[in-house]
Amino acid sequence: MIEYGDLVYIWNPKKGDSYMVKVTRGASLGTHFAQIYHDELVKHDFGEGVWTEKGDLYYLLHPSLGDYTRHIRRQTQIIFPKDAGYIIQHLNLFSGCTCVECGTGSGSLCCTIAHFVGENGKVCTYDRRPEFSELARKNAERWGVSDRIEFNVRELSEGFKERDADAVYIDIPKPWEHIDKAYEALKAGCHLGVLVPTVNQITLTLEALEKFNFVDIRVCEIMLRDYKTDPRRIRPQDTMIGHTGYLIFAVKTLPLPKRPAGSGNDTETEQPEE
Repeated sequence: MIEYGDLVYIWNPKKGDSYMVKVTRGASLGTHFAQIYHDELVKHDFGEGVWTEKGDLYYLLHPSLGDYTRHIRRQTQIIFPKDAGYIIQHLNLFSGCTCVECGTGSGSLCCTIAHFVGENGKVCTYDRRPEFSELARKNAERWGVSDRIEFNVRELSEGFKERDADAVYIDIPKPWEHIDKAYEALKAGCHLGVLVPTVNQITLTLEALEKFNFVDIRVCEIMLRDYKTDPRRIRPQDTMIGHTGYLIFAVKTLPLPKRPAGSGNDTETEQPEE
């Protein structure tokens, strides 16, 4: 049965409208099709369909992490699920790892990373705005991962406190000015991720990455198009999420040792004639 304190994803099949609530004694949710009382939700189980007095149907579902991040309380632009999954894979996050994030914002990606690093992992997130850090903390508490996150209110110009982190992710206005801070915090051979919104910012970031011994640099943009699910008229949705940002990934390497004398040169060896 649904209990007080549970997160419930409420979905209306008529228009596909959805709502997310944390079940609270005495609370209610106003929607265009019904007033939903939390004290009634605890009389049902997840997966049930419930009819309102006006004959409208809604389902009570377990929220996915994607559902949660789309409905997260926000004061900033968030990282959408289409980008978050790609970021997790290309930062090579794993259970028990330590990930450093700069640009906490509303905590969308922070909660996602904390979900995947597991109970033994850690997310060290930084933002210069205390109100953003506090909102992200509340959002993390709501998803149940706040104990895996260390929230820091701090300018990146002061650097990260961490060293030998398993991954670093930066989403701030001028990341190219702080690549050195990411290099200091990151373990050699591990991955850095950066998000920038414009093409000219890619150029500046790439130049900084090359300066600080980052290799295997990749740049991409991810597009996602949903489809209508009516089997009688399957086609793309009328609207879609357009550009969200450019993703840049790179790997930290150590400075090269001096090349031994006589080990080769930069010119191609002339091939003998046959």
